[in-house]
Amino acid sequence: MEAALAELERRQTGILERISKLERSLLPDSPTTTAVVSAISNSVADCDTEARLSNILRSNGVNNFSFRKVPSDYYDWSLESRRDALGAASVHHLCKSIVLVNTQAPPDVVDCSDRNYSKFYVVVVQYTARFNAEAVKNFLYGLNNGKISKKKFNMRLAPEETSINLTGFEHNAVTCIGMKTDIPVILDEAIVKLNPDFFWLGGGEVDLKLGIKTYEFINFVKPFIVSCSGT
Repeated sequence: MEAALAELERRQTGILERISKLERSLLPDSPTTTAVVSAISNSVADCDTEARLSNILRSNGVNNFSFRKVPSDYYDWSLESRRDALGAASVHHLCKSIVLVNTQAPPDVVDCSDRNYSKFYVVVVQYTARFNAEAVKNFLYGLNNGKISKKKFNMRLAPEETSINLTGFEHNAVTCIGMKTDIPVILDEAIVKLNPDFFWLGGGEVDLKLGIKTYEFINFVKPFIVSCSGT
C-alpha cells in the first residue's frame, strides 16, 4: 500500500509540474491555455479525491471497491451506456446519493447530531427507481416511536448549495464516503437485494464513480435500510 501511495504521489507531482510549465509557456489569456490547464487540474482533483476516499475506505475495512473515470458528457448518456462504461451488472446497479432536509423540524433541530431525528439525511437510491419521500417520513416517525408528531416530518430535496456545503461534493458527485458533515445515511432496501451485490454511486467528482460491495458499504456506513422506492 505504501508503494502504491508513493507512486500516486509521484504521478501527482509530475502532473503539477506539467501544469506549471504550461502556465509559463502559453499565453495567459489564450482559450487553449485555459482549456488545457483546466483539464489537467481536473485530473489532479480526481487523483486527490480518489486517493483520499480510497484511504478512508481501506482504513475502515472496505476492500471490495473500484473507482472509474467517466467522460464529461456521461450524464447525457442512456442508463444502458452508463452501465456499459462502468461495467455494472445492470442499470439497476446504478445509484445516486441525494440530500434531504426536514423542512418541518423544530427550530432547535438544526444539524445531524441526533441520528434518529436529524435535520438532514442522505438517501441512496437507484436511478431506475422512483423515490418515495413519504416512506422515509413514515420510517423516521416509527423510529422515534411516535413521540414526535408526524407534522414535524417533511422530507424534501435540499437546495444544491446546502448539499454542497454539507457534503463537500457538487451535484452528480455526491457520495456517502468522506462527507464534510456526518450525515445519517438511508439505503434503499432495493439496493440490498441486488444480485450481484456490488453497486455504483458518485465518487466525489462529477467524472469519478465508485463501485462498492454492498455488505462492506453497510458495515462501514451503517445506514438505515428502508424500503423507500417504487418502479
